[in-house]
Amino acid sequence: MNDSKLSIDYLNNLRKDYDSNPENKMLERAVTQNGINNVARDPETKIRMNPVFSVEADTGKVSNQKQSGRCWMFALLNTLKHEFGKKYGVKDFEMSQNYLFFWDKIERANIFYDNIIATAGKPVDDRTVEFYLAGPGTDGGQWAMAVSLVQKYGVMPKSAFPESSVSENTGDLNTVLNYKLRQDAMKLRNMVNDDVNDEDIKAARSQMLSEVYRITAYSLGVPRETFDFEYRDDKKKYHIDRDLTPKSFFDKYFADIDLDDYVVLSNSPDKDYEKVYSMSAQDNVVGGRNIEFLNLPMEDLKKASIAQLKDGQAVWISNDIAQQSERKAGYLDSNLYRYADLFNIDLSMSKKDRFEYHDAEVSHATALTGVDLVDDKPRRWKMENSWGAKNGFDGYYTMDDSWMNDYVYEVVVNKKYLSDKQKALLNQAPIELKPWDSLE
Repeated sequence: MNDSKLSIDYLNNLRKDYDSNPENKMLERAVTQNGINNVARDPETKIRMNPVFSVEADTGKVSNQKQSGRCWMFALLNTLKHEFGKKYGVKDFEMSQNYLFFWDKIERANIFYDNIIATAGKPVDDRTVEFYLAGPGTDGGQWAMAVSLVQKYGVMPKSAFPESSVSENTGDLNTVLNYKLRQDAMKLRNMVNDDVNDEDIKAARSQMLSEVYRITAYSLGVPRETFDFEYRDDKKKYHIDRDLTPKSFFDKYFADIDLDDYVVLSNSPDKDYEKVYSMSAQDNVVGGRNIEFLNLPMEDLKKASIAQLKDGQAVWISNDIAQQSERKAGYLDSNLYRYADLFNIDLSMSKKDRFEYHDAEVSHATALTGVDLVDDKPRRWKMENSWGAKNGFDGYYTMDDSWMNDYVYEVVVNKKYLSDKQKALLNQAPIELKPWDSLE
């Protein structure tokens, strides 16, 4: 093996080589005084990101998840609220995110206990066990997880169960739940490995879940079982619908939407295309919707998304919003920051390479609400975020098509926008992904 110790002579040569180019000192002054992004930013981005779109869904004010990781449920509720707004003439209607969040905490703890008991025979440093212990009380999620909650518990207006201080800033709750659930995992694993009888394990598990319920109830409040739906539409006409349950509210006001008609299309080039993949390690509801993806080339995701947008319906997407983005301006552009030009280095990696080397990360979920087509080809997209109206253009972001290619990983579309061949692919048995796959 070569000796890789850095010698003083080698370091001195690096310095001499650096000092020999006057341009290096000029760029050093620029970057140290202004920051990397400010120097690398492409000024032509403003031209490319002109927020005008030839196809747009009818939407209203954006929501705000604040200091929480609930983007995945916000994105689903945002797509639903737009459909409600069109049908009932209430553009800025908003549903309770806190309601779904409450049940997610209970359901997620419940399935966590199942997973811990099932893997009790594995060592604690087993990679799957480590995955379960990594963040059992955190906020992140997938489309199927939000669907599972809606299908089991329904939805309610935000006015019937508003945000709490904790739901808008979930760090403390997550800290408490992570500690509590890890402690519970230790106790359950010990009970299983000590051959404690099933009834005693079941009783201990039940007590643990009741404690999680209490923590969640203190933090978020307890959802009411019935409520009155009272509102004025955009024409100022008064409406009231009494004694609804969350399930009856969803069944009545969203009768035209069957969430089972929607499918997640992924673009993960490190895996075979035209295959269905599953990720059961992330399921949040026992007996709920399984997390599954039909993996297709990016052009297929775009085609289906455009068809759905042309019909006036938003498209749930997952992406890596931390990459090549400017939060305040609302720009998403693969050429926004020209790091390779600034540092005179090759930074090229294919999307497949980035998945394989863990540079690609599904970090956020939002909704597409528009696209600008030139000769039927997309050049930029309109994205509804859930970070409030002070970011982007009143909360909406402009996405260059290059960014769509590079940093969008999943879209959710109605099956009717798939080809017959793609629909047939959905019938195949899914291939189970490792819990730590980059699509998690």
